[in-house]
Amino acid sequence: MASLPFTTLHFSHFKSAKPIKSLNSNEPIHIIQLNGTARNHQTLYKSYFHTISSLCKDGQIQRALDFLIEMDSRNLPPGPEIYGEILQGCVYERDLSTGQQIHAQVLKNGAFFARNEYIETKLVIFYAKCGAFDIANELFSRLRVNNVFSWAAIIGLKCRIGLNEEALMGFSEMQENGVLPDNFVVPNALKACGALLWLGYGKGVHGYVVKVGFDGCVFVASSLIDMYGKCGALEDGRKVFDAMIERNVIAWNSMIVGYMQNGMNEQAIGVFHDMRVKGVEPSQVSISSFLSASANLGAICEGKQGHAIAVVRGFELDSILGSSVLNFYSKVGLIEDAELVFDRMLEKDVVTWNLIISSYLQRGLIDKALDMCHLMRSENLRFDCVTLSSILTAAANSSNIKLGKEGHCYCIRNSLQSDVVVASSIVDMYAKCGRIDCAGQVFNSTTNKDIILWNTLLAAYANVGHSGETLKLFYQMQLESVPPNVTSWNSVILGFVRNCQLNEAKEFFSQMQSLGVHPNLITWTTLITGLAHNGFHDEALQIFQEMQESGIKPNTISISATLSACTNVTSLQHGRAIHGYATRNELGSRTSVSTALVDMYAKCGCLSRAKMVFDNIVSKELPVYNALISAYALHGQVGEALAVFRTLEEAGVEPDGMTFTSVLSACTHTELVNEGLEIFVDMVSKHNFSPSMEHYGCVVSLLSRSGRLDEAFRLILAMPFEPDAHIIGSLLAKCRELEEIELVEQLSKYLLELEPDNSANYVSISNAYAASGRWDGVSEIRDLMKEKGLKKSPGCSWIQIGEKLHSFIAGDGSHPSTEEIQATLALLGTDMNFSA
Repeated sequence: MASLPFTTLHFSHFKSAKPIKSLNSNEPIHIIQLNGTARNHQTLYKSYFHTISSLCKDGQIQRALDFLIEMDSRNLPPGPEIYGEILQGCVYERDLSTGQQIHAQVLKNGAFFARNEYIETKLVIFYAKCGAFDIANELFSRLRVNNVFSWAAIIGLKCRIGLNEEALMGFSEMQENGVLPDNFVVPNALKACGALLWLGYGKGVHGYVVKVGFDGCVFVASSLIDMYGKCGALEDGRKVFDAMIERNVIAWNSMIVGYMQNGMNEQAIGVFHDMRVKGVEPSQVSISSFLSASANLGAICEGKQGHAIAVVRGFELDSILGSSVLNFYSKVGLIEDAELVFDRMLEKDVVTWNLIISSYLQRGLIDKALDMCHLMRSENLRFDCVTLSSILTAAANSSNIKLGKEGHCYCIRNSLQSDVVVASSIVDMYAKCGRIDCAGQVFNSTTNKDIILWNTLLAAYANVGHSGETLKLFYQMQLESVPPNVTSWNSVILGFVRNCQLNEAKEFFSQMQSLGVHPNLITWTTLITGLAHNGFHDEALQIFQEMQESGIKPNTISISATLSACTNVTSLQHGRAIHGYATRNELGSRTSVSTALVDMYAKCGCLSRAKMVFDNIVSKELPVYNALISAYALHGQVGEALAVFRTLEEAGVEPDGMTFTSVLSACTHTELVNEGLEIFVDMVSKHNFSPSMEHYGCVVSLLSRSGRLDEAFRLILAMPFEPDAHIIGSLLAKCRELEEIELVEQLSKYLLELEPDNSANYVSISNAYAASGRWDGVSEIRDLMKEKGLKKSPGCSWIQIGEKLHSFIAGDGSHPSTEEIQATLALLGTDMNFSA
């Protein structure tokens, strides 16, 4: 900024000067002894002015004041320019107290000083830079002449305290009053545009910049790039950047930050690389932004290089740069490196502590996170809303109601429960800990409810399937003038899905579309998953197709759910199409998708395709091993199933309950008793895995199928828990084949007690009696079924021809081609008899 104009005052009477100290040493400097002429007055006055000015620029305000006092003792009154220099020194040091003393001295000296335009402007600048908004604004309103310097001060102050609209009103008003903004005012106006996301106004300011020729100013150009970045107009920002003849590190930083803040992390890293190629040394801001972009991309190598550059450049790990490095290592999962950075940071503020606590929580290291909370308190740092949200999130994810209540109590003691972010975390914590009643109480006690808090409670009710409460809350929020967003609609749909009210979910889905609320990826995925998991497989496939037609790209969850639907209707055609889509969009290698593909191909009869998908996966995880083992078991290829199981063990992948169920099931189908028993023993002794009811059921089935009924029965009696109907039923079926009527009677009583209303059990018992010739038992069971009104469910099978699925139920002749099918079957039967 150019120097403010002032008029030098001339004094005719003064005494000779005493020696004064130099600026940078203890050696005295002597103001020349003068003979009392007017010229000598002026020379002495200038000597004092330059000395005071140098001291103020050097930050030595108190020494400057000493010379001011000395001038007064020599009857050498200071003029406005000296007061102005001291006020400017107070601006450099943000010394509000000293500046106020100078202001008081100015007022004491009378209207000549107090109404001096130069002093008035300097006072506005001083109070504005020191953040005293009310005083600065009052003084500004009293100015007889508002020049560019006072406007710059007041507009800059309004930007700093967030009054961006008022700052832009001032920018317009100063031009209306004939004062043209300079290259110090324009950047503040652009900063306000960026904060308000007012792209149109920002472009208007850009037009002014070009008109008056400020586009060659690096400072202004950098502000333009920053404004365009904040408004998301990266192409316009890049044009400004490319047109710059000279670029300083601020311009490069503005471009890097703009890309990073708009999710264009690869471009941000590219600009950082170009900056280094051009020989521009990065600043702490450059490295911090580069680290953030690397963290967002999971680019470990690039992020480590950024850290190395900071070390080579000698940057200290202060709260800003240190937090960026810490955030990078945390996001890419290098928690030990994050700990090292945290330990070596010179300054640790609340943000830094929150980062390390959040890092532990993201990795599930709850105990370490809590230890860090205790250590933070020992450093006399108070928890803020972010800290408490992290603690409450940890309590929610671990269902630790005790920890959650402690966090809640801390919020109450420190009056933080009114913060909507904290309140949302408390509601979420209670809901996930199974205390939906407490979640509702916290919600009701919160005065200022925003959309996030409403959605938190909506999601809480929806997740537990309380569709009625969810819908009631959805309408209540609208009555309280809080319009629902797409997240609110999603919660209601989820509530219906969780409560198996699929028709209501579809109706609500249609309603939101008719009201102009566009379903997002979560909406589509929720509905597809709900339909697929509740037996509406054809509709799930249809909704999946509609999602793609609407321009929404499926994610791994929606693809996996749709593949599940294909599996259940054995729609190989749709399954292959989805496989192609997943491959084209580089989603086929994701564990959930590859697992669903293996399962789909296996259950649709294409075991070779399932194996091909498995072989093409570079990094195999446990779920995909389980899927292939299950596929081989389903097709009775026990040798291949056991081979995959051995491969899994050799790869160092620890099997889970599903793995053992699939392997034991494979052994059961082929009656490999010894192999199955060996795996069962290894499960306990080698892998320290406690068998579940399902594992015992597999072994019971394995023993009974091989005719070892007594051993199977003894195993049932030795189980650590009561047998279920499936285990009893499998043993009963084998007893029927071997005509073990005594065991049948024991098992029948137990089975009917477990499932008194399952018609299949009655049919199984009846068949067992019939096989052994116990027709009285058969009659008794049939009478019992009639008494209870139970009927045997008919068998059903289906086949897909082209795009149409044909269903066949036992004894049903409603199919339009029944006569043709029956005639073909008769012909095939004749051919088979003739061939025999």
